[in-house]
Amino acid sequence: MMNKEEICQYLKKHDIVYEMVEHQAIENMKEAAQIDFPYPEVEAKNLFVRDDKKRHYYLITVKGNKRVDLKKIKQLYQTRSLSFASENDLMKILKLTPGSVTPFGLLNDEQLKVHFFIDQDFFDEPFYIGIHPNDNRATVFLKIEDLCHLIQEHGQTVTMIHV
Repeated sequence: MMNKEEICQYLKKHDIVYEMVEHQAIENMKEAAQIDFPYPEVEAKNLFVRDDKKRHYYLITVKGNKRVDLKKIKQLYQTRSLSFASENDLMKILKLTPGSVTPFGLLNDEQLKVHFFIDQDFFDEPFYIGIHPNDNRATVFLKIEDLCHLIQEHGQTVTMIHV
């Protein structure tokens, strides 16, 4: 599993410009709101879900102020019924713990089991996203295009969604 330092090295190796803010551990968007982030409007909320047969897993990343309707996702993107994946699946597949879920966890998905759904609103100005570097005691801000490129380069499918 890549830790915070390894994520930073990975970004540098790929010539990706980023800004990191270290902070106390945060478990949810309410706690994130207490932190003075440089780009609070691009903080991400991440949901790790699976279908009812446990055949397909999805990481849904949306702007932090949005609510995700899993029934609507199912309808719009032709998935089976979706529900939250277990802590065990989260650790086994993305090597993450609850509260630390992030698109960087996809880099730990060696079997490429997880499909990445990303909120299209991140592709509007300022074109940044704020996500944990596999550790909920820091947030990394980087260009959304850079993140999607890294995920695709790793082999994962990236789908832009309307939430």
